[in-house]
Amino acid sequence: MFKDFTEMPVWQKAMEIAVECFFLSERLPRKEDYGLTSQLRRSAESISANIAEAFGRRSNKDKSRVYDISRSEAFETKNHLIYGNKVQYFTDEECQKLIQELDVVIYELNKIINYLNRD
Repeated sequence: MFKDFTEMPVWQKAMEIAVECFFLSERLPRKEDYGLTSQLRRSAESISANIAEAFGRRSNKDKSRVYDISRSEAFETKNHLIYGNKVQYFTDEECQKLIQELDVVIYELNKIINYLNRD
């Protein structure tokens, strides 16, 4: 059992994704500051933030609900990356790498959610 959320591999991977998305969005045009830049950063950072929040919840029902929100943020981040690639802000390679990392986080969150809902 983990003593702190920072020990969780899924949180560590989610934090890495948030940092990578931050730096990826650094080179977006200024006109995207309140658009894609903000949306990508917020959704990517919310994945790890919600994992941390869920860790602090007491009941399995509460934990599951917040882990599910984290999972939703991962899908939103994936969408922003796909959009950024389609409008040629991001390369195929950049997006595929991050999408593969997001898929791992989603898979791990699914396992946690299923475990918490097993009753």
